[in-house]
Amino acid sequence: MATARDEDVDVIGLSILSGSHLALVTRIVDGLRAGGLETKVVVGGIVPDEDAKELRGLGVAAVYTPKDFSLATIMDDLLGLVESLS
Repeated sequence: MATARDEDVDVIGLSILSGSHLALVTRIVDGLRAGGLETKVVVGGIVPDEDAKELRGLGVAAVYTPKDFSLATIMDDLLGLVESLS
């Protein structure tokens, strides 16, 4: 969290293939909020639809799974996130 604060990042991308996405992302989002940061978080990995809903409920801006293979679409999404912060 300190690096996100110190570097004033807009978006943090997490790729989690271990199946522990709910626990890890919850800790990260909670840590960002506790630090007063409004950094957007996006998650990639093998995430079941139900877990993706829960992650979005936690405040995750986007969840990408193997079905989301268009790099151009993902980059457009990320650019839109950053632009929405301006």
